[in-house]
Parts: sequence; C-alpha cells; structure tokens
Amino acid sequence: MKIGLFFGSFNPIHVGHLIIANTMVEDTDIERVWFVVSPLNPFKSSKSLLHEFDRIDMVNMAIEGNFHMEATDVEFHMPRPSYTVDTLAYLSDKYPQHDFKLIIGEDNLLHFPKWKNASVILEHYGMYVYPRPNAKPSDLHDHPNVRFVEAPMVDISATFIRRRILEYKSIRYLVPDKVADHISIRKFYT
Repeated sequence: MKIGLFFGSFNPIHVGHLIIANTMVEDTDIERVWFVVSPLNPFKSSKSLLHEFDRIDMVNMAIEGNFHMEATDVEFHMPRPSYTVDTLAYLSDKYPQHDFKLIIGEDNLLHFPKWKNASVILEHYGMYVYPRPNAKPSDLHDHPNVRFVEAPMVDISATFIRRRILEYKSIRYLVPDKVADHISIRKFYT
C-alpha cells in the first residue's frame, strides 16, 4: 500500500491540513495518509506548542471516521529532535509491505536540501508536493522523485488560528467543529 506521510506539529490541525490530505488520497495513487504528529520540529520554537498527546487527540478528532487517514505517534517514541529521514527508516523497517512517500508543501521545498540526509529521502522515498502561496522556485522542481500535486491553496496557518484564539475571535470554519469545541473546553492557546 502506498502511504503518504504528512509530518507536522498540527498545533492545531486545521481544514487546510485536511484538504491537502484528502486531495492526496483522491487525486494521486496514495491510498492512505498518515498524519505524523511531531513532538518538536527542529526548525520551530516549542514555546506555544501544546503537549503532543493533546495535538494527536485533536488530529484523531479531525479525521474520525475517515478510513483513508490515520494519526501516528511514531515520533513520540524516537530520540528528539526527530528527523524525517529517521522516521522514514523506522517506518520502512516496521512496515516493509508499505511504500512510504513524503507529503510536503512547496514552501518547504527550497529548504529541503538542508534537511538531514535529504538525498536519501529523495532517492528512496520521494515526495508529493502541494502548492503554497508565495513559494519560491526550487532546484528540485524537475527531480524525477518529486511529484507536484494540484491542490487548493488554502492559506491558513496554525499561528493565525492561535492568534485568533488569543484575541477571543472565532475559529469556526478554520478547524473542524469537534476540534474547535475541544480547544474551547480545554482553554488551549489562551
């Protein structure tokens, strides 16, 4: 089975993430998307990061009932910070029956060569790239293991959502209702 791995902090998961995941399942040969909830992104600050268990709970709420999507806590049990190439190697060893592909936003493509063992990821796994607003061109655009997928450009960020929460503004339609209710009840990001 071809599995698309969608890495992120999902702090919180929002409709932009869900639209991308659904597009990958509907419009490519990817059969399932696994949301790989990262405990700590080596390139991001952890100051406003909710606990990983809270974030994976919200991902599970967001994808509940969708057979084509799954949340995984694989990186919770790996050395930190976790690197994509190590997670890919671990998953390939654990699930040799699956063909793993990396799902990445076009805005990250320019910096991808700086990732740990980027050439290994490209050569052995490959990437499915979705468009992002204002993405700068990358030398990887014509790489044979980089596949561009036409998808809606939904310019929603978790940072924007967290800021709205701090300003006591609605996040309705930005996150699934269950997630919005959970954030409100638990008073996350306030």
